[in-house]
Amino acid sequence: MDNDEHLESETTEENGAQPGPQSSEEMLYCEAEPPPPVDKEKPAQESSETDLEIEDAERLFTTGQRELYTEACKLVGVVPVSYFLRNMEEAFLNLNHHGLGPNGTKAIAIALVSNTTVISLELEDNCIMEEGVLSLVEMLQENYYLQELNISNNDLGFEGARIISRFLQRNSSSLLNLQLSGNGFRDESAELLCAALSANYRIRDMDLSHNQFSDKGGEFLGQMLALNVGLVSLDLSWNHFCSRAAVALCSGLRSNVTLKTLDLSMNGFGNEGAAAFGEALRLNGSLAYVDISANNISNEGISKIGRGLEMNESIKVLKASGPPVTSLGQSCRSLARACPEDVRHSLSPRLLSPIGRHCSLPPSAAPATVPWGPLPEPQSLVYPTMGNWPEFLLTCSCE
Repeated sequence: MDNDEHLESETTEENGAQPGPQSSEEMLYCEAEPPPPVDKEKPAQESSETDLEIEDAERLFTTGQRELYTEACKLVGVVPVSYFLRNMEEAFLNLNHHGLGPNGTKAIAIALVSNTTVISLELEDNCIMEEGVLSLVEMLQENYYLQELNISNNDLGFEGARIISRFLQRNSSSLLNLQLSGNGFRDESAELLCAALSANYRIRDMDLSHNQFSDKGGEFLGQMLALNVGLVSLDLSWNHFCSRAAVALCSGLRSNVTLKTLDLSMNGFGNEGAAAFGEALRLNGSLAYVDISANNISNEGISKIGRGLEMNESIKVLKASGPPVTSLGQSCRSLARACPEDVRHSLSPRLLSPIGRHCSLPPSAAPATVPWGPLPEPQSLVYPTMGNWPEFLLTCSCE
């Protein structure tokens, strides 16, 4: 009973301590009072603090990457590359000729897994072998910022081609440019790489020059070009393609719709390959820049390429080795004639330059002006200051 009275007295005291109701004027005044000005400046202050926090986070992230690379070097037993430590925040990293080896490449791959700044990585001539390629491929599965990779002249061989082929089949990286020049790839490697590239649509630029592809390799490449829808630039110079490989490769070019730049120089196409190439030019509507220099093509082959150009509307630059000087003029003219008359042509360097309706020799040669019409005797167009296999460049640009 006493406890109840005690509680009632406490309740009464609490109720008595509450303030009375406010008047209507006080309520209106409070409602109309503007908010303090400090609230307006608060978002700007918060934004400034956020920028500082981002900068600190980036600094800590870079520091963490350096520590990660150092620890990776300790793990695989190699000395850290000072150039890499200094430049790992740059977009372009040139680590060519650093003697990394498989273990050094693995340490760099570990550090690049979480890197978001490097876009182009050069690793040419580092003897990375297949173990190093495997480390790079595993890194590329996690890194979605790297777009260009050069691993030329690393003696990758068949095993390296197999690892790269499996990677290309996944279509799961951000890589756009892959350079594989001088890695000792033979026809069996070409089979693996072409099978992967037939289904790959991400790679835009591929360099397969200075390898050992021959007739079978040309067949695989031709099949790949007929199916590929991603490649824009392909370098196949300095391989072992002869006429049979050239015919198979050009067969694939007929139906290709994406390739714009193609380097086929320093092979052995011959006149048979030149004829196949001319037929490919007649049907292909995407090629713009082609180099077929030093392919043992005589005036007969050049004429067949010229006939293919008559139906082609996409070629802008065609580079080729001229035949012996006694028929050089006729070959140049056969190519130039293939282009429409409403297009300006120039043959360079230091060779016939068709301008308007006339074709004249450069000042360094014998002064002469040759009509655009009937061809003169080849001997009158001999350029005696050049070697037996001069080079000419046919460029076409609309006026």
